[in-house]
Amino acid sequence: MLGAAGCASGPARQPVDDAARRALALLDARWQAFGDLRALADISLERGGERLRLTGVLLVRHPDSVRFEALSPFGQPYLLVTVHDGRVTAYDAAKNEARLGPANADTIGRVLGLPLEADDLVAVLAARVAPPKDLRVAELLPADDAGPSLQLVTPTGRQRVWLDLATGVVRRVELEGGRVPLRITYRFDGAAPAGFDLDAGEAYLTGSVRYRNAALDTGIDPGRFELTLPKGAKTQSIR
Repeated sequence: MLGAAGCASGPARQPVDDAARRALALLDARWQAFGDLRALADISLERGGERLRLTGVLLVRHPDSVRFEALSPFGQPYLLVTVHDGRVTAYDAAKNEARLGPANADTIGRVLGLPLEADDLVAVLAARVAPPKDLRVAELLPADDAGPSLQLVTPTGRQRVWLDLATGVVRRVELEGGRVPLRITYRFDGAAPAGFDLDAGEAYLTGSVRYRNAALDTGIDPGRFELTLPKGAKTQSIR
C-alpha cells in the first residue's frame, strides 16, 4: 500500500464485490506485466517557496529498483540515487559523499521527497499500482469528473485510484496515511508514461516530472542498479 507506516489497527476486512475485484485484477495484471522503464526525466519541484529543477537519466525495474542520475549542463552526472536490493544510496559526486540506508518509506522520502516503499515508488514512476499489502477495503466508487475510481484501504493508509475499467490504465492516484497526503496525476504519450504532476498541499510541495524518449521493457540489466562508490568516498547514514 502506498504510504508510510502508521497505526497497525485500521478498519475490519470487508468483502470485495465483483466490480471491485475486476478492477483489482486489472491493476494487478498491469503491474505484473511491467518490466522496466528508461527515460530522460525533467523534474521541477517547489516547496515552501523554494524551487528545484533537475534533468537526469531515470531507470526503473520491476519490482523495486530505481536509478536516477542528475546531469549537469555538460551532461556529467553529479548526483546519483539508487534504490535496489533493499538499500537506498544517494551519492554527491561534487563532494564525494554518500548517504546510505535501508530502502523504506522514511529513507526514500528523505532522499527523493516521496515517502513510499520501494515497490510503490516503482509503481508511481511507471504509472502503475502495486498490489496493496493486507487489503481491508476495496470499493469501486461512482465516476466523477475524472472518471471511475477504486478506493483501497489497508491498516496503514488509504488510496484512491482513478483508472480505465477496460484497460486498467491508471490516470490519477490520491494517497493518505503516510507522512503527507499526495495527489499524482499521470500523463501519457500513446501507451508509454510521459510523467506526472504531483501535489502535496499540506506539505506545500507541488511539481512535475516529465519523461523524454521513454522506453518500456527494454531489458535493463539488474547490474545497472548497483552503485559502487569511488575510493575514498565519505559515507553517512540517512537520518
